[in-house]
Order: sequence, then structure tokens, then C-alpha cells
Amino acid sequence: MEIKVTQGNVVEHATPALVVNLFEGVKVPGGATGAVDQALGGLISRLIESGEITGGAGEITVLHTAAITSDSTEPIAAERVLVAGLGKSDGFDYDSIRTVSAQVARKLKSLKVKNGATIVHGAGIGGLDPAVSAEAIAEGSILGLYRFDKYKSTSNSSNGNGGNDSGLEVLELVEMDAAKMKALEKGVARGTSYAIGTNLARDLVNEPPNVLSPTELAARATAMSKAAKLDIKILEEAECRKLGMGSYLSVAAGSKEPPKFIYISYSGDAKRDQNNIWLIGKGITFDSGGLSLKPPGSMVTMKGDMGGGAAVIGAMQAIAALKPKINVHVVCAATENMPSGSATRPGDVVQAMNGKYIEVENTDAEGRLTLADAICYARNNGAARIVDVATLTGAVSVALGKGHMGAFSNNDEFYTTFEKASADQGEPVWRLPLVSVTKQQNRSNIADLKNTGGRGAGAITAAHFIHEFAKDTPWVHLDTAAFNMADEVSGVNVQGATGAATRLLVRLVENLAG
Repeated sequence: MEIKVTQGNVVEHATPALVVNLFEGVKVPGGATGAVDQALGGLISRLIESGEITGGAGEITVLHTAAITSDSTEPIAAERVLVAGLGKSDGFDYDSIRTVSAQVARKLKSLKVKNGATIVHGAGIGGLDPAVSAEAIAEGSILGLYRFDKYKSTSNSSNGNGGNDSGLEVLELVEMDAAKMKALEKGVARGTSYAIGTNLARDLVNEPPNVLSPTELAARATAMSKAAKLDIKILEEAECRKLGMGSYLSVAAGSKEPPKFIYISYSGDAKRDQNNIWLIGKGITFDSGGLSLKPPGSMVTMKGDMGGGAAVIGAMQAIAALKPKINVHVVCAATENMPSGSATRPGDVVQAMNGKYIEVENTDAEGRLTLADAICYARNNGAARIVDVATLTGAVSVALGKGHMGAFSNNDEFYTTFEKASADQGEPVWRLPLVSVTKQQNRSNIADLKNTGGRGAGAITAAHFIHEFAKDTPWVHLDTAAFNMADEVSGVNVQGATGAATRLLVRLVENLAG
């Protein structure tokens, strides 16, 4: 889908479908919606008065202009007008724009509209920055139309732009003020980059595990990196063993699929090596639980246990397009976690890259074992800041439900920057505590630590484990387990992979770059 900016009067703009908006509680529409209402002979006002149009969030009313008799001297040029409800004006923000844009895009698709137009939501009476509003429209529209149906034999979709084959080919943002054109175009370009990176992450998570092996994940990361002119290196098992990555390789031991340690770098500030951030994603392409085998029903979504790895790879694609002035490094220690005669056993002791010995109490607590060596690799290579992203624990879902992703940090200043990026992108996080009483649960009688801390505070003890390897490097751990897959269509998400945290990571990098 092409999203472009057009200067003009919405009333005079010829289009199969024109989208305007209305806040809940507004009785007489103003701005562009008011101009359209006048061109329609006051029809929108009459429908508001009758209660058919309320402006409630999620409400979309379709008006066919050919069937409307208007006394206006300048009748509207659009074939249809869609009035999109924005909800209450209090609390309306850029994430609200993403949501309404996704809803409208899906409605246009259902109407079989190939070319649509919209006013810039929030830039008028909403009082929001027009460029950021345009960015949010592009994000929401592309994300809301995502689909993954490449394995349906009746599908004719090409999965272009991360699986977005919507039927909606062009969406125009119509703006009267010529002075705003460049800012709106820049906003659309940014939002498109954010959305395409997220849809790449969604594609990777949605792929079946017999297709997306560690080798295939490495191949797709390589293809993306070459297209984006990024540096990439794939460390094979022998190289990882030489570096002492015994923790990571203990997870790979049970699978016939070879592990692939994926490292991608972007040099945005080559003269200042220390101006860097490392984004580390959990890359378990299928998690059976290993010898601590999961129940069959719990394995169904475990193709998505590389959601963190998908997020950092997708983020890197967007970062390469946006070109922030900061050095960005991505690591995904990819492997399967499978049971076999060569698999790591509960009770085994393995050694991480930094020399720490780990007692493996439960082989289904494998993600943290891979992250341990990935973080050691980052620290050994001069990491100034680290964010790790992982579908790590079911416990975070118990603690926070689907309202927030769980976040942990050893540095208040860095976390504040991270939290702002979360708010900017509408991907909510909630900070959970790292205190000594829960850290003790990871103590081992025979090794430096063990890989589980028992049932209580499961998300927290997992974060404590990872902290042992991040040490004093400013670090944030993000547990995305509750956000990785969606069961139903809601806002910018459709059923399946969400690309959780991809946009948050891109925004964080841009905010740090300034």
C-alpha cells in the first residue's frame, strides 16, 4: 500500500472514500469534518442529533454521497464519506490515532476500496503535532492491514511489505496548508519504516517451525541486512564453543538443527564507538521444553518463542532506514530446544562465556541460558547499554495480564528513557522490582546459580538470572510473553504475531540518538 500526502480541499478532493472524524460528545462538527458536513447539507449534524453518529471510539459510519440530496453550491467530490469516531477528547493521543487508522483501513478493505483519502486525525481540534499524527496514521494503517496467509492455497496475496496485501492500494492524507506538506511526508515515511519493520518481525514469528529453523532465521536476517546495507556475521557452533558459550550451546544440544548466533551492526556514529546500544532477542525457533517437556497444548504457540529475536531483527530494518546517529548492535542466539539423547538434562551444570557455572534445574527455562551468553558477547564487545527482549516467562502474564509487558532494569536513568519510548509508541510496560529476597531463589548448592527460582515471582527470578550477566552495564530486560501473539483483532493487531516491542526499540534508539 502506498501512503502519500496531497495538498487540497477535502470537499473538492475526488476519491472513492474520504475519511473524516468526530470526537464523542461533539454536537456540531468543525474543521474539515464541518466543511464536509456543510457540503452534505448538514447530514452529519442531523445524524449526530438523531443519535446514529456518536463519535464513540471504534464507530465508523459510511455515507454514500450519490444518494444524498444537498443544497450546497459546492457538493462533495468523494463517492463515500466515512465518519470515524475518535472517542473522548480527553486522553486522545498518537496511539489513539494508530488504533482508529487501523480500524478505518480494515473498513476500507471490507468496502473493497482500492484508493482512499483521509484527513490528518488529531492535527486539528485534537491539538497534536501534524507530522507525528501522519506518522501514526501510516503506522496504524499498515499494521492494521497485515495478513499472513502464504500457506493458504486459495490465497492470491503476495505478502509484500511484511504480508500486507490488503486490496487498499493507495491512502492519501489530504491537507489544505501547503506549509505542512514536507513535515507530513516525513511523518508518513517514518511511520512506514516503523510498520514495515514490525511486519517483518510478525512474518518471522508467524512462520511454522519446520520452515523457520535457526538456519532459515539466519538466512532471512542476512537477506534483510544485505538489502539494508548492514553488516552481519553468523557465528557457527564451533566458533561459539571456542568463545566459551556453554550456556547457549547447552540448549542447542538436543536438536539436530545447528545453532546460529546472529550478529548485525549499524554504524550511525562511527567516530564514537561508545555511543552504542545492543539489542538482544531471544531466538528459540521452537521450544518443546527439552527434557522438561511441555504439555502438548502448551507447545502450539512455541514457534513464536523467537519473538524477541524477531523484534530486534525487525527493529534493525527500520533503524537502517531511519539512520539515527548512534551505533546499534543486534544479537539473536538462535536455536531449537528439543529432547533427545544428547539433550541437556535437569541437574547438569554448564559454564557461560563469563566463566559462571549454572545448574540447569529445568530445561524449559532455556531462554535465559541463551541470553546469558548473548549478553556476555555484548559486554565483551564494548556494550554501553543493553536491552534484551524475550518471550521469557508465563509468570509475567500471571503478574500483569495483557495490559503491560514486564520490564526490569539496573539503571533508573536508562529505564526512564526506555519508558518514554514505550509511551511514545503505545507499547505499555510496567517495571517490576529486582530485590535481594527474590534473587536468593536462584541460589544453587553446587554452582554459582541455577536457572530457575521456583514458582514464586517467576518473571522476577528470571530477570535476576539475566542481571547476573549484564552486571553494571545499563540494562533493561523486557518480558513480552503476554504480548507476542494475539487471539483476536484489536487496534493495530490482527490474529497471530504482533511484532511486540519492535516499534518500542526503534523509538528508544531514535530518542537516544537525539
